[in-house]
Amino acid sequence: MTQRQPASQRTPALARSVLLTIGLLATASGCGFQLRGAAPVSAALQPLALQCTRDVPIDLCQSVRQQLTLGDVDVREANAADYILAIGQYTEDRRASAITINAGAAEYTLRQSVSINLISRDNVPLIADTRLNASESYRYDETNVLAKQREEKTLQKQLQERLAQQIIFRLAPLTQARIDALREQYQEATGNSVESSEAGTEPAAKAPIPAL
Repeated sequence: MTQRQPASQRTPALARSVLLTIGLLATASGCGFQLRGAAPVSAALQPLALQCTRDVPIDLCQSVRQQLTLGDVDVREANAADYILAIGQYTEDRRASAITINAGAAEYTLRQSVSINLISRDNVPLIADTRLNASESYRYDETNVLAKQREEKTLQKQLQERLAQQIIFRLAPLTQARIDALREQYQEATGNSVESSEAGTEPAAKAPIPAL
């Protein structure tokens, strides 16, 4: 007959199991992944189209698309979407942030930047030409160049993940109430209101989608 473990022995094992599970979830979160259904993107922003200009790294664009998909966001082509998220004007630079006594670079700062626009089907700008940035510093060792090059590649990927997260977080406040308020503000500013069309007058021309 199999003997049951005393409760005092089962409890530590259970605690270790719980801690391991929490650790795995934290690791997944730190890598830039979101649990299905946990994305903060409102249902009011769906269906949503994602457009990336040619200068945006494929990994960054795919990371944003992946996080939207994991969050059960309805991502479609632009002609079938109610909103378009446009990403462009990507830049990356590396600058020496510390030098050695021999005037050599001892530390570099890697910086990435991207611009986003969010436009509704009727050309109401919900997020207009917003710049997002991510940066990280790393030490440079002239005696181990290959290792530092690999480290820089890893940092590039991590910064792209951070930018993707920032983009998703920028969409979070856009609930239906917030979208309606922005649309009302835009109509008041441009005179392109529903009342003007009902009165038989021509509404103001629609604002073009900002070029990236």
